[in-house]
Amino acid sequence: MDLNLIKEASAFIEKQIDTKPSIGLVLGSGLGVLADEIEQPVMINYEDIPHFPSSTVGGHEGRLVIGTLQGKHVVAMQGRFHYYEGYTMQQVTFPIRVMKELGIESLIVTNAAGGINEAFRPGDLMIITDHINNMGINPLIGPNDEQLGPRFPDLSSAYDRQYIDIARSCAESIGLLVKEGVYVANQGPVYETPVEVKMLRTLGADAVGMSTVPEVIVANHASLRVLGISCISNMAAGILNQPLTHDEVIETTEKVKEDFLKFVKEILKHLPNK
Repeated sequence: MDLNLIKEASAFIEKQIDTKPSIGLVLGSGLGVLADEIEQPVMINYEDIPHFPSSTVGGHEGRLVIGTLQGKHVVAMQGRFHYYEGYTMQQVTFPIRVMKELGIESLIVTNAAGGINEAFRPGDLMIITDHINNMGINPLIGPNDEQLGPRFPDLSSAYDRQYIDIARSCAESIGLLVKEGVYVANQGPVYETPVEVKMLRTLGADAVGMSTVPEVIVANHASLRVLGISCISNMAAGILNQPLTHDEVIETTEKVKEDFLKFVKEILKHLPNK
């Protein structure tokens, strides 16, 4: 990853904002509504930011929203990039590098995911405790720039344990029953077959999607503290014996948005300040 490209994108954004964000938010399919809650927002379309890709998936607005939320200075990605869109892993994770350059120290990643754990139901929110990279590629492949992070980063606590504890206690304090589990990322864009879902369950996965893991790997490489939250938008193939559609994903996230908003805002309130 070229540090100069990161600095150019960051400098472009910094010229348009008065605050220095400390927390980054990546908002997945149908979950961009959280960015609408940001106070005194500065909105920048991805296409206007140097070297940024463009979001091509429904349910992804395709812009950065920078401002204040629950008293914290945040920068939110209202929509993300995916490997299946044809982007390189470096392009997919470029915004994480830029947010780090802007000054964030923490990252909250969200996604819509298929439920593999049969105890889950559509509409459940799941705190991600760990992940499986089943994408067949890693965003850190290639020459390593020590200014960005170490050659061999440790992922033994890829999802910050203190942040998981905070999320758990926040859910309890607002009376929200949340799940916890392992997220597995596949390349996509196809949904899994029923047999593939059985395989992933055997491997220890509770939910499956097509994102998040590359961003979390890069965030750890950049020494960011990470919290991950999945919205279980549907049950994975073979569990309910019904076809899977992206429309169903958006429909479920719409139904759960009030709980999602309340949960993430409560977490933000309790995350440690810089």
